[in-house]
Amino acid sequence: MYQKEIETLPLEKLRKLQSERLVKLVNRVYKTVPFYKKQLDLHGVHPKDITSIEDLHKLPFTQKTDIRDEYPFGFLTVPQSDLSRIHCSSGTTGKPTVVAYTQKDLAIFSEVVARSLKAAGAKPGMKMHNAYGYGLFTGGIGIHYGAEKLGMSVIPVSGGMTQRQITLLKDFQSEVICCTPSYAQTIAHEIEKQGLDLADFNLKYAILGAEPWTDAIRQDLESSLGVKATNIYGLSEVIGPGVSQEALGEENTGCYVWEDHFYPEIVDKHTGKPLPYGEEGVLVFTTLTKEAMPFLRYWTNDICSLSYDHSISRTHIKMSGIKGRADDMLIIRGVNLFHTQVEEVFNHYDELSAHYQLIVSKKGTMDIVQIEVETTADFQQELLFSTGFTNDDCVKNESLSKLTKKLGKKIKDSTGLSMQIQLKPYDSIKKSNGGKIQRIKDLRHA
Repeated sequence: MYQKEIETLPLEKLRKLQSERLVKLVNRVYKTVPFYKKQLDLHGVHPKDITSIEDLHKLPFTQKTDIRDEYPFGFLTVPQSDLSRIHCSSGTTGKPTVVAYTQKDLAIFSEVVARSLKAAGAKPGMKMHNAYGYGLFTGGIGIHYGAEKLGMSVIPVSGGMTQRQITLLKDFQSEVICCTPSYAQTIAHEIEKQGLDLADFNLKYAILGAEPWTDAIRQDLESSLGVKATNIYGLSEVIGPGVSQEALGEENTGCYVWEDHFYPEIVDKHTGKPLPYGEEGVLVFTTLTKEAMPFLRYWTNDICSLSYDHSISRTHIKMSGIKGRADDMLIIRGVNLFHTQVEEVFNHYDELSAHYQLIVSKKGTMDIVQIEVETTADFQQELLFSTGFTNDDCVKNESLSKLTKKLGKKIKDSTGLSMQIQLKPYDSIKKSNGGKIQRIKDLRHA
């Protein structure tokens, strides 16, 4: 552990610390952020009504649209001259969301990232290949400073230029790689394509985040890169990467939320009512220690659940894997669908790679879902389609036809939906070039 005392803090003491920090936070934002004063007044809540973390449900939510409406600095609690760094989103769907940091905020940022990297297996003295994007995106720089705080040597490669990534991984013998899971797949795919020997690399750990991913991808990457892969989670609005982390040896049991800094809730996506531990809903965070731009009950739109695991030494709560986003959930013929449900099915088929796309269209009033999924190079070679195959091949070839039918049945059994399956040749689906991959193409409103 990086900070054993805080990571194993008894729950009673953790609640006391959270309560003290929440009370200070509410008083501060009420005095310094006009948006919060207005919202608390509208909800009939005064800072004196908030005496412990148990009172958090009395406070209003903060939505991403609120941050955009207050662009750029409406949520600041400090003078702009006190800021040490400013990040923001790309703003592709409107005004960008701005996040700002004081020196104290940056110290917390580095602390939680260092805590996360240590939980994932990283150690001081190791080399970390950082393939997250640098710039206004919080990921690259956030991971960078956290790794340095842990005592690692950082190779700040950023995303893209995959051949250079592979050359540096081989030449510098980095033990740790950090990037999106889809870009890790791209790198692994290129290593395989070039026939390179994994023995010439020194990778041991892959710390992956910034997009939802499944155990199928984990197994694919652990095999193709020879690593132990864990999930790191974060949001720019909360602080960046390092809000929570999956611990080495505890894979598939959830990510520890560093709740001394970020208090999590799960709420009903329709009513906003808090849900019990174990139930799925929208993840909400309150930033207990951020100085420049803290948020009360930030509505992340991510769907997951929370639970405590009292059988292990860390006392912090765990969040399950992100099932999807509330705003990305597809409603197909009245059925709720997340693309990760389809992705989980691929785990049962050695003939399939983890590269796929889900395309939704409309025929009359009927929603049509088509899945394009790549076969593996080995399977394609077995079929002697060295240059690829067509849809006609899928019908004519018995192996391809059987696989298509089995996959369609498995997906229907799993999701309740009939889908059109299109097997694609190896290396035919567009790969990530360092950023987040878009798995869904919804053409219904095109």
